[in-house]
Formats: sequence, C-alpha cells, structure tokens
Amino acid sequence: MTRLLLGVTLERICKAVLLLCLLHFVIIMILYFDVYAQHLDFFSRFNTRNASRAHPFSNSSRPNGTVPSYGPASAEAPSPSTKPSTNQSATEKPLQPCQETPPGLVGRLLIEFSSPMSMERVQRENPDVRQGGKYTPPDCLPRQKVAILIPFRHREHHLKYWLHYLHPILRRQKVAYGIYIINQFGEDTFNRAKLLNVGFMEALKDDEEYDCFIFSDVDLIPMDDRNLYRCYEQPRHFAVGMDKFGFRLPYAGYFGGVSGLSKSQFLKINGFPNEYWGWGGEDDDIFNRISLNGMKVSRPDIRIGRYRMIKHERDKHNEPNPQRFTKIQNTKMTMKRDGISSLQYRLVEISRQPMYTNITVEIGRPPPRLARG
Repeated sequence: MTRLLLGVTLERICKAVLLLCLLHFVIIMILYFDVYAQHLDFFSRFNTRNASRAHPFSNSSRPNGTVPSYGPASAEAPSPSTKPSTNQSATEKPLQPCQETPPGLVGRLLIEFSSPMSMERVQRENPDVRQGGKYTPPDCLPRQKVAILIPFRHREHHLKYWLHYLHPILRRQKVAYGIYIINQFGEDTFNRAKLLNVGFMEALKDDEEYDCFIFSDVDLIPMDDRNLYRCYEQPRHFAVGMDKFGFRLPYAGYFGGVSGLSKSQFLKINGFPNEYWGWGGEDDDIFNRISLNGMKVSRPDIRIGRYRMIKHERDKHNEPNPQRFTKIQNTKMTMKRDGISSLQYRLVEISRQPMYTNITVEIGRPPPRLARG
C-alpha cells in the first residue's frame, strides 16, 4: 500500500515538473518572438527611410514608403510631382547606329508578277509602315534619311507590285525612308525629269532632314536586297542589269531606271533638266551633268544590281523625244540655267495614303514645236 502511494506521488510530481517546463518553454518563445518582431520593425523602418532618400520619386505618404510603379501593370496613376517618361527613358538602352551591312538581308530574290496584287494586301503585309509610306528602323539608328521619288501617271497596277516588293526590302536594309509618288496632272506630254525635280522640292518641304534621294521608275523591281538603297560618296546607278537588256549594262554612260544622289550632289548639278518632254534623253543629260561637275557614277556589282521590269506598252503622250540627241550634246551650255533653279510647277494635291504619299502636280506642256497631236 505504501509503495502504491509513493508511486502515485512521484507520478504527480513528474507531471507537475513537466508541465512547468512546458510553461517555461512557451513563455520563453513568446518573449523571443516579441523581441524579434521589435527588431524587425526597427530595421524595416530604417530601410524605408534610406529608400526614401535614395529614390527621388518615393512618396512618404504611401504605406511603408513604397515606390510607385509606372509600368503598364500598375493600377495606380503616378502622382503629379513624378516624371514617368523621363524615368523610363533614363533606363532605356540607347540605340546603336545601324550596321553598314544589315544582318537580315536574304540576297537573291524571286520576283514574279503573275499573282494578283491589291493595295489591301500590301498594307496588311507591312503593318510597321506609317501613314504616307514612311518607316524608321525601331532597333538601330539609320545612317541616312532617304526620300524615294517615283514619276507617275496611270500606273496603278505597277505601283501595287512595286510597293509589295520594295517595302519589305527597304525594311530589311534598315532604311529610314519615305515614298513619294509624283503624279503628273492632265494628259499633256510626260516629263520624267521635271517630275523628279518636283519630288525633290516637295519631299524637302515635307521633311527637311532628307539627305539622300532615290529616283526610281515604277516598273523596276530589284532582284537582290543587297543592292542597298542609300547614297554614296559618288552618285549611284542602281539598275545596272535589267532583264530587258539581258542583265547587262547597255552602254557605259547609261544612268536610267533607278539612281540615287545625296542632297549636296543633286544641288551641285542643278538637279535634273526640265526640258526633256517625252521619252528618252534625260538620263544621259544627268550623266553628263555628273561628269561635268567632277563626279563619277558608282554602281553595285552586276550580279547584285539586277532588275526585273514589269512589261507594258509605251504610255500615251510619252512618245520618243526627237530633240533628245541635240539636247544631250548641249548639256554643258544648258545645265546652269535648266534645272532645279528654273523649276516651275503648280501643286494640285497632296494625299497621304497608308503606303505612300501622292503628290499631284501640273508641270505645264512642251513648247509648240514639240507638241504632239
């Protein structure tokens, strides 16, 4: 009996000791976490004050001194004292100049005109082109700003194919460009060179930063995107080998089809002649102007400077000019008075289409002795 009572007493004592130990442990843990929380709160407030000093756009009225976010995911508008656009631009990596040889070029191209083409398709395939047919590379700084000028009348079918092929080519070449269609008003004799003079003037009115001008017929498509549409130290002839000439240069002084001059080169030769009414002769006159002003024509390799021409009948009121050979022989005497310095025209309309800018102009008519019935 005595042993039984002693065992029960010891059991109760052990339970009491265990309970006291457990209570002690609980009290110690409560005290520990309370002290830890106080330390955590102290350091949190200390870091918040430092963050407020370090970040110029912090707002101390926000909970815990948090810095507002100006990204698109933020549901809260920036406070009036902040400058989100400046803050964003400061963190953006500056663009580097575009490479001399763009990395995305594909080389030889398959050019065909049998598939149906529409302006809606051209627009759908070139969503990055801005209104008026303008484009700027988004990932690098272009080295030049190029105005591409096309003399035009009644060639809507050809224009669709030209835009279909050239917009992607120019984008791959990392060109900052604008496309201008210089449309001759009325049905008088066509004057290609005078229209290009008009294009030069009107493009500069639209954007005075253009420093390179490409002059292209609407029926010529380059067959290789390594034929870079830019200006060089010397005037450039791009269309070295057309399919209609068997992909050969027809003669050494040929400067037709597609050519390019910088702004200074164009002004140095007084632009293009205004007195070549009808087909032919103006390209040879331009070649003479370049040579007479101490410059030389540069060209791409014949394997790269190939072009396909959209076949068509000769346009009405663009018959061969019978005076062209005489005029070519007199370039030296006429180039100072006949050119951009003597240009006269009447602007009829400027229309900014999704894929190009259309400039319709009235440029007059040829002298009576050259008129055609």
